[in-house]
This record gives sequence, C-alpha cells and structure tokens, in this order.
Amino acid sequence: MTVAALFAVAATIALPAIASALSQAWATSRAMDSMARQPEAAGDMRTALLIALAFMEALTLFALVVAILLWTKI
Repeated sequence: MTVAALFAVAATIALPAIASALSQAWATSRAMDSMARQPEAAGDMRTALLIALAFMEALTLFALVVAILLWTKI
C-alpha cells in the first residue's frame, strides 16, 4: 500500500472524527446554556440533543466503514 493510500485512509477517518467531536462539544455546550436559561424546557432539549448527538456519531461511524473499505480495497 502506498503512502498516499495510507494518508487517504487516515484522512478519511481523522477529518470526520475531529469535525464530529467539535460539533458534539458545541451542541452540548449550547444545550447546557439553553437548559440553564429555561429549566422547564430541559426535557425537550435533552431529547433533541441526544438525537442530534446520535446522528453526528453515526456519520463518524460511516466514515470509519469507508476508511476500512479503503484500507482493504474492497
């Protein structure tokens, strides 16, 4: 496997993982701020936050699958 191919595999998982981590941190921070301002709406915000976090994590897992496929050249 060439260096370029290994770099492509590393970038395929590294970039989405970094973006997902930053976006999850930002979303969680904003949700905590919102819950502090409106405690009566915390339940609805928590549900929406968990769904959003699950979708963000799913995109990272899809990137992992693509990286594995590139690595094994399927």
